[in-house]
This record gives sequence, structure tokens and C-alpha cells, in this order.
Amino acid sequence: MALIKTAAEIEKMKRSCLIAAEILKEIKKHIRPGIKTSEINEIAEDLIIKKGAAPAFKGYRGYKYSTCLSINEEVVHGLPSERRLKDGDIIGVDVGTIVDGYYGDNAETFPVGNIDAEAERLLKATREALAEGISEARDGNHLGDVSHAIEQVAKKYGFFVVKDLYGHGIGTVMHEDPLIPNYGQKGTGLMLKAGMTIAIEPMFNAGTEAIKTLEDGWTIVTTDGSLSAHFEHTILITKGRPVILTERR
Repeated sequence: MALIKTAAEIEKMKRSCLIAAEILKEIKKHIRPGIKTSEINEIAEDLIIKKGAAPAFKGYRGYKYSTCLSINEEVVHGLPSERRLKDGDIIGVDVGTIVDGYYGDNAETFPVGNIDAEAERLLKATREALAEGISEARDGNHLGDVSHAIEQVAKKYGFFVVKDLYGHGIGTVMHEDPLIPNYGQKGTGLMLKAGMTIAIEPMFNAGTEAIKTLEDGWTIVTTDGSLSAHFEHTILITKGRPVILTERR
């Protein structure tokens, strides 16, 4: 069941999401060739704690890190390691926080140094899809309206929607109902109501929709080694325009 939040709960969500957004904004400053992904994770964890939050991902189903850092063909859930970023890479950074028992969740895929035109198009398309999906997340609309809007952007650019991974509701647990596919038909699915908080997160691949999980049990990659991008915001559905709780100011 999708959960309607009270005004008090929404205020707690706002605080958690604001910190998640601030962390992602700060991490962006450190994305450069030569930095280890383990160093990025350490920076994020230190900042989360200093800001009075707890890292949402650390300990979740046994996960050991405060961020998911996914490079190039890695779709999501990439593990921080001693790997150093290289010029021309792209890296998806996913950060979650907990404040007063409420979660914030956001992600962005960043260029590392100078990236090629195809990677630029992929990032542009996935960012645009997030904006289009959010624009449909209104009281009285259906989940299918959000999903359809995202899928249409993928088709416009000639990229592939990851169909086996979803956005989700969010609140006192990181993954609440409903699941939010990044493809679908208008007018179908759950009707959205003011007070719902959801995480919309398009994931687009350059070469195939097919994905697989590596032997580490976490890292999900494209089966053909093509690039993948991931963008995410936590939003509040209202009677009017949706509010992006993780908007980076």
C-alpha cells in the first residue's frame, strides 16, 4: 500500500532529503580522474554523520557502504573499492540518509573529466527522463503516467529502459509501496494522491535493456558492457506541482 504522509512526517522527510541532496552536491566536487571510489564513499559517510544523519545504505540487507558507486557499464549498486576513476568514465552516485527515522534517497550520474558524445547523450536523456517523470507525478494521475513519460524519453534518444529495476515509495523504510517502473501505459496503475513520497529513478542503457548481477552479489551491469546512467529524486506529491525534496540548491 502506498502511504500518505502527515504534515509532521513530511517535515521529517524534508530534513532527511535535504541532507541527501547536500551530500550528492558535495560529492560532485570530488569527481575527478585519479580518485578512488573508496575515497568518495568515505567523504560521503563523513559528511552524512557530520550533518546529523545516518547512512541509509550501510547495513541494508548486509550492504557494507554508505554509497553505491557505479562506473560505466555498472547500472546500480556498484561497490566502493580501490578502483580509480579515469578520464572519460561516467559514475553513478547513489546516496541515502536517515533522519528521525525517515529516509532520503537521490542519485546522479556524473562525467569524469572529458566524456565522449554518446556518454553525454546518455546522461542528457536520463536526466531529461527524470524531469519528465516528475512532471507527471501529480495528485489524480496514475503511476503509468510517470512510467510512460520516462519511457518516451528513452525512445526519443534511442536508449534502452532497464525494465527489471524500479523506483519506489519511501518513508520510514527505504523501499515502500508502490514500485515505479520506468516504462508503462498512461492511465494505468495506482492513482497518485497528495501526501505520497516516492523516489523516481530512471535507468537507461546505451546498448541493451538486459542486465545481470556480478559475483559480488550487488553490482548490476549491462550484459553487453554498454554504458548505463541513473538519476533519482525523492519527491512529494501535492495537489499542484510535485515538490522535489532532494533538489540540489
